[in-house]
Amino acid sequence: MITVLVADDELPAVEELAFLLRRDERIGAIHRASSGAEVLRLLATESIDAIFLDIHMPAVSGLETARAIARSGRTPAIVFVTADEDCALEAFELAAVDYLLKPVRSERLARSVSRISEQLRGAGAGPAPEMITVDQGATTRMIRRDDVRYVQAQGDYARLHTADSSYLIRIPLADLEQQWADAGFLRLHRSYLVALKHVTAIKLGAESPHVTVDGARLPISRRHLPAVREKLGTTRIRPQP
Repeated sequence: MITVLVADDELPAVEELAFLLRRDERIGAIHRASSGAEVLRLLATESIDAIFLDIHMPAVSGLETARAIARSGRTPAIVFVTADEDCALEAFELAAVDYLLKPVRSERLARSVSRISEQLRGAGAGPAPEMITVDQGATTRMIRRDDVRYVQAQGDYARLHTADSSYLIRIPLADLEQQWADAGFLRLHRSYLVALKHVTAIKLGAESPHVTVDGARLPISRRHLPAVREKLGTTRIRPQP
């Protein structure tokens, strides 16, 4: 069971997040704090695996609190929680496990808990996640490459599809194919690149071969079918007949 600390200067936000966390069977004890100073005091007396840390707290911000935790030598997993995205890059530079936007949705929170579990098991001890800068309207934000389910070609651009949204970046699909091959992305078609770990089903028959990702059917072209077949030999995906 994961022992967590929820820190926010607004009590309703603390209780709402604690309520959502209690519904996850992987979560054990839940501690609460209303300031950065209180977070540091609790860490000195309690064994805490992960902290859900609001960024915009008075006096000592969440980012300043995270820096103090790092200097102390303690290593709880940190998930930043905020109402805006302005500090996303700085948060990941502080080795945050995740970055949650308010209002927090239960399915998104579950992904954060999974990432915490991976880090606690040691799976997160490798390099920091690859971050991608994307523009969404007038806002520039950061997303994790491992959140990208598949990529769709759109002329000289590529559209990155995640579980929550999609983002257009000015990089041709052919360039991403080369850059992301070692990260588990595979070209299926002149228009699609897929993250194999997010594929839930594959059909390799002669008629309409495709993969399924988040309910979307992505075609496999005749040209790319041999490479897809070869790659399947090293994955756990069970092809459909």
